[in-house]
Amino acid sequence: MGKKRVIQKTEKELLAEREKVDQKLKKEINERTVGGGRQGKIFITSTYNNTIISLAGVRGNVLFWRSAGNIGFKGTKKGTSFAASKVAQAVADICRKLRIEEVEIIVKGIGSGRDSALKTFAGAGLDIFSVKDATPVPHNGCRPRKPRRV
Repeated sequence: MGKKRVIQKTEKELLAEREKVDQKLKKEINERTVGGGRQGKIFITSTYNNTIISLAGVRGNVLFWRSAGNIGFKGTKKGTSFAASKVAQAVADICRKLRIEEVEIIVKGIGSGRDSALKTFAGAGLDIFSVKDATPVPHNGCRPRKPRRV
């Protein structure tokens, strides 16, 4: 087998990639009427491979969603905390457009994007009145495999 080489991206390619992400963030949305006024719920689903953030009304009807892949991150970059903060920034901008000021945040999953998304929402000026962790935890789960004998 030959020598493995790490492909280094040039500065020009990195700037082009960043511009592509910024264009996806500036994508316009149509303003819809939000039932319930200025309150909403934000669901953060964070896995090792991606971060998905959904904005819902008070009753739970999803108004808007974004994911790291939707914004323009590809491959392993989708699972980073930087990608999660960009997704949270996009959802915070939509909250501002839809005039949602008070949010309840429900976090689910064990990825690296949990904390950075929460920090971004706090820094964006949204009034967070509760943060709930809804990560599923097995109480006993499936039967484990038999021990390996060597």
